[in-house]
Amino acid sequence: MKVKSPAFKEGGIIPSRYTCEGKNINPPLEIKDVPPTAKSLVLIMDDPDVPKKLRPSGIYDHWIVFNIPPHINKIDEQASPFGAQGRNSSGQNGYTGPCPPDREHRYFFKLYALDDILDLPEGSTKKEVEEAMEGHIMMQYEFIGRYEKGQGY
Repeated sequence: MKVKSPAFKEGGIIPSRYTCEGKNINPPLEIKDVPPTAKSLVLIMDDPDVPKKLRPSGIYDHWIVFNIPPHINKIDEQASPFGAQGRNSSGQNGYTGPCPPDREHRYFFKLYALDDILDLPEGSTKKEVEEAMEGHIMMQYEFIGRYEKGQGY
């Protein structure tokens, strides 16, 4: 199973249009090779490089989407995928783009194939989604982008 973006390469710079310095819209994503017996997908985008003085966990959750139908093979730019939107660290349901306060940060796009549909309401947190996923992950994959203010194109 894989997830990637046609907008930037693995480990590459996320274009500024997908950040707080641009349109702050989600990048397009392509999903491939989902296990045929998967019942749902979960997509989590987070940043583990946040200064601990700003967030004690050091992690900022940018996008949580769960119960995505397993036949979905792409998420268009500026389009919410089918599924339930979780609450990100901004307190919003949906996507919040990169906006690192200090230096270049890494952004992990994590895709999980599950053997179940999660019994959670829209607006659930990443922690709630991760707890509900326990014991149901069939396969997972991560794709990383990087961003620093002023370096986008």
